[in-house]
Amino acid sequence: MADRLGSPVVVITGASSGIGQATAEAFARDGARLVLAARGEHALEEVAARCRSLGADAIAVPTDVTDPDAVERLAVRARGFGGRIDVWVSNVGVGAVGRYHDTPMRAHEQVIRANLLGHMHDAHAVLPHFLRQGRGIFINMISLGGFAAAPFAAAYSASKFGLRGFSEALRAELADHPGIHVCDVYPAFIDTPGLRHGANYTGRALSAPPPVYDARRVAAAIVRLSHAPRPTTTVGWVADATRLAHLLAPGWTTRLMARFMAAYFRRARGAPVTDGNLFAPPPDGGRIDGGLRSSRQRMLGLGVLACCALALVSLDRRYGRR
Repeated sequence: MADRLGSPVVVITGASSGIGQATAEAFARDGARLVLAARGEHALEEVAARCRSLGADAIAVPTDVTDPDAVERLAVRARGFGGRIDVWVSNVGVGAVGRYHDTPMRAHEQVIRANLLGHMHDAHAVLPHFLRQGRGIFINMISLGGFAAAPFAAAYSASKFGLRGFSEALRAELADHPGIHVCDVYPAFIDTPGLRHGANYTGRALSAPPPVYDARRVAAAIVRLSHAPRPTTTVGWVADATRLAHLLAPGWTTRLMARFMAAYFRRARGAPVTDGNLFAPPPDGGRIDGGLRSSRQRMLGLGVLACCALALVSLDRRYGRR
């Protein structure tokens, strides 16, 4: 897109931290004109200022993607800013960790509103612009949770499975419009402030199982999609391995993950129960990294790999005898 049209106009939702911020900075270095959206105005403006310091033309448009009217206004503002919309990165994602029955229904509902309906609002707002232009790239940030369920995050799993189905349906509807692309991105576990910002109803400190990847790796993949769109992109071998394992043995892999998580919660230190950023933006936005890629995490990663290898050997022996 950038090669054909000069500086592309790129909209990024969820741009105030983590993958969204890394993507904004990557597009700024790539010469894009940026329309950045998130709920937190101060953090969002900090990211826009950072992009401007990298040489990009960037504006911050505070937007709550759970409000469809606000997203429609975002699209109109983007069109007015750049004269067109070339790429829309639908990146908002929140989570609520806890046993399903211990997590308030209002929290489950808010996860679905942000992670599924929010992305649907994005697509509904930008597609008319793409259709008038005859071109455009819609990039949907999903996660490996779109391939395999995440125990203790039931609403998150529901939203990601639903988002994958939504994207597939949308691609089929747009098959007669070769200039319009719907691209899904499935990262493995990424080092962002997301876990710290998210809702936690477990009473235990949360961390991501290793290996944990740099958010800038995801951002680079998104920028590549703006030049060469494709339907499905995974980031990190764990996403590919999860996809394959769930395809071959869905029940077994989900039970294994549930046992791993339950064991982790039994050992983890205590932490406050909190709604996190479900209903309001976090107070400490404007950071890409979450501090999860420590040397201890890398050592734990080797242990996890060893346990997975032993589990696969056990599974092979169990079913090989049948």
